[in-house]
Amino acid sequence: MRQLAIIPHPEAKITLFSWNGKYLIKLEKGSLEQTYKVSELDLTSEADVHLLLDEEFIGSAVQRFRLMQQDLQAAFDRHGI
Repeated sequence: MRQLAIIPHPEAKITLFSWNGKYLIKLEKGSLEQTYKVSELDLTSEADVHLLLDEEFIGSAVQRFRLMQQDLQAAFDRHGI
């Protein structure tokens, strides 16, 4: 796996990788992470990946982080952990 870029954003750490014919877009916030795999054949260049990472996409991902944290906390609460 080869790291191509770290894309600065105040809401999440975003890292772009290339691996096995795919671009991997990894977003991290605290202990949570989301990874999106996009075939290199679906894009014309690495620049297209940056186009995908618009504010609407990142905003949805950040909201998903909130939901993920709520789901994890609810599981802890259900089991008294």
